[in-house]
Amino acid sequence: MAEYRLEMENVSKSFPGVKALDGVHLKVRPGTVHALMGENGAGKSTLMKCLFGIYKMDTGSIKIDGVPTMIENPDDALHKGLAMVHQELQPIPERSIAENMYLGRYPLKKVGPFAMVDHKTMNEEAEKWLKDVKMDFDPKAKLGTLSIGQMQSVEIAKAVSQSAQIVILDEPTSSLTDNEVEALFRIIRDLKSRGVAMIYISHKMAEIRQIADDITIMRDGTYVGSWEVKDISDDEIVRQMVGRELTNVYPPKEDSRTDEVVLEVKDLCSIIPRSFQHCSFKLRKGEILGFGGLVGAQRTEIMEAIFGMRGIASGEVLVKGRPVRIKRPKDAIAHGIGMITEDRRGTGILGCLSIADNVSISSLNQYLDAGVKLDHKRIEELVQENVGKLSIKTPSSKTLIQSLSGGNQQKVIIARWLANNPDVLIMDEPTRGIDVGAKYEIYQIMIDLVRQGKSIIMISSEMPELLGMSHRVVVMCNGHVTGELEGDEATQERVMYYATQFEEQGGNEHE
Repeated sequence: MAEYRLEMENVSKSFPGVKALDGVHLKVRPGTVHALMGENGAGKSTLMKCLFGIYKMDTGSIKIDGVPTMIENPDDALHKGLAMVHQELQPIPERSIAENMYLGRYPLKKVGPFAMVDHKTMNEEAEKWLKDVKMDFDPKAKLGTLSIGQMQSVEIAKAVSQSAQIVILDEPTSSLTDNEVEALFRIIRDLKSRGVAMIYISHKMAEIRQIADDITIMRDGTYVGSWEVKDISDDEIVRQMVGRELTNVYPPKEDSRTDEVVLEVKDLCSIIPRSFQHCSFKLRKGEILGFGGLVGAQRTEIMEAIFGMRGIASGEVLVKGRPVRIKRPKDAIAHGIGMITEDRRGTGILGCLSIADNVSISSLNQYLDAGVKLDHKRIEELVQENVGKLSIKTPSSKTLIQSLSGGNQQKVIIARWLANNPDVLIMDEPTRGIDVGAKYEIYQIMIDLVRQGKSIIMISSEMPELLGMSHRVVVMCNGHVTGELEGDEATQERVMYYATQFEEQGGNEHE
């Protein structure tokens, strides 16, 4: 067996106006997990797309088990023993789980002179692979009935079913619960024992420590270096990623709150009985109000209801003391409320449009000339101001947003709401899938916004982020507000106590 299962040498790739990769190297040993780390826009996903045949390299070479290999396209990659679980899922929700797993490689059977899809074999095979990775899903069920995390699990089962010898996992845990992460790690360890080489892209340092053997760091499209994970500290990883010391994870938190209540929710109930019920809270001017809780706590659902994305059965929403009726997002925007959703691809970006379109989409009515024609010059000035403010790495405002890294896509969505200038900004998992350097920039923007008198509601599943950024924390469990913690009262232990309170008392059962 060759020393390395995969070798990529001197890989370069340019797009119009930007050199995405410049002489990058990657060597992965069989039976190991090789972490690939770097800031958003460092070129990690681009390198993997070159490996998988999605992009053509300008220069560079690939060897698999020591043999020089050309990979023409993703189908060719699959036949050569590669599988890739993408960061941004592209499911076909109206088709079955099995059909999604076997897309492009359906088993066929002869029916007279015709070749037909063998659904019986496909469903049996899909069920076998799902059970192999301990995922108890019905292969005939529509994929759209699953959560984002469950869809991610199906993608992992699909990769396993392809019997690949090189598996690329691009931010695989970004949408998974703790239990699903543990299931994934069990699968990874099993694949390692079979000699499979895995490339693992993640920004989560704890995960890298737990699962990875080796690490390669990239910065601005270049190769920085490779280490065994045991030989490099967390601080050194961060320094190599960002090219500078990063002494504080969170900016200094000023208390810029006033007594003015800008948003109040009174006894809000969902039209769905098993969703949020009888929830009340207040948001003050200049405040970052954190929302904590476990998966299924209904934090996202109540925020989507406030933003007009879900139905409300009863209760009130008051903006600056006045009751308002919000039946659709347009109503929320008119009342000065913006929302950055958790599902960046599904409900955040408009993938087929440019950065400029995505930034300006929520504020176009402010840039009408004589009420009819769009003032494109002012729109471009708006876009450039916000792209610069957020350090979004892009060659042009006309670049399609789908070509950006996940972190830069998230920055564009934040820029959209900065351009719209809301009084209240709801941020649902605002730094999911974003590297430490970019996280700090987003935290600084949040601090600047509340300093200007804006108010933020932040849902976060990362406890350090929740405690490090929030002035006050509201905790939910099973669709109910179970606790409210001010400042120093908000500790990990107290948050977890309230996050499990209804479960411990045998309250509502909820997924």
